[in-house]
Amino acid sequence: MPERPDIYGGEFDIIRDFFAPLTTGNHGSLGLTDDAAVLGLPAGKELAITADTLVCDVHFRRNDPARTVAHKLLAVNLSDLAAMGATPYAYTLAVAWPGDLDLEWIKDFAAGLGAAQEHWRIDLVGGDTVRTPGPMTLNLTAFGFIETGRALTRSSVCDGDRLFVSGSLGDAALGLRVLQGELAPDNTADRHHLIERYQQPTPRIALGGRLIGTANAAIDISDGLLADVGHMARASGVDIQVNARELPLSEPAEKLISGTPELLKAAYAGGDDYELVFAVPADRSLNFANLSRELKLPITEIGHAMKCRGDNATVKLMGTDEVEINVTRTGYRHF
Repeated sequence: MPERPDIYGGEFDIIRDFFAPLTTGNHGSLGLTDDAAVLGLPAGKELAITADTLVCDVHFRRNDPARTVAHKLLAVNLSDLAAMGATPYAYTLAVAWPGDLDLEWIKDFAAGLGAAQEHWRIDLVGGDTVRTPGPMTLNLTAFGFIETGRALTRSSVCDGDRLFVSGSLGDAALGLRVLQGELAPDNTADRHHLIERYQQPTPRIALGGRLIGTANAAIDISDGLLADVGHMARASGVDIQVNARELPLSEPAEKLISGTPELLKAAYAGGDDYELVFAVPADRSLNFANLSRELKLPITEIGHAMKCRGDNATVKLMGTDEVEINVTRTGYRHF
């Protein structure tokens, strides 16, 4: 990066003014003044590590507010930690800023990160910042702690397990279509709800921690329900059936879908939900009513797993008449 580009005022000035405060005193960050962070690992804990990249006009819109972009960047990583039952600890940030980016955008982005990390009790400990002639690219790596040998994975679904999902599905995909002018909710509150679910997802960290010792497997929904359940099925070597009539919808989503049934695809293939879908042995499947009330979070049974009947694990979406729905697209694909 040039030593003092006109737009930025200098790479190290940006780090000092906007990002060093996000370390919030974490000793391992060394104040972002060294080449690497130094993190200790508590006794009896393992380190869960995840990384996600957001690219402008791929994962967020060019006109999205900087604060919501920051929120989403942190949230999608924390959702991965939640799926494994890990407690967030720290993160690193690597960003490539376009040359024409206004300094105020960076300032707002840092403020958004600050608000999000305070809410989820996690600190910045390192990273990198560069200039790019291409689209803005934001990469975040998150670290979490989990008791040794207790991490949830996607590869332990068993024959007979019941499949559950948190929250509601399809809001984010519908919210994106609202922003693109393709859908028009009938009131401001519904519009706000759907857009917020797209721009500012909520990682289910508390739920993830409570699933340890109860669920056999879990995954977060980023690309789409059926796509991510498919990852579970293949990793575990089981077939999974999902019941379309059980898919949980928010009131704003239900209004839109009831008027245009084709929009149900948003619930099973839309992506960006960042809810947790998890597999639970049948004898433990009655334990979630109390947890749902405690967390103030809907938890819905949507299907079950069965012994794989062929060479390849499959996921089927069943309609109200018990007839399989032909699904041509299960979720988002990068390639």
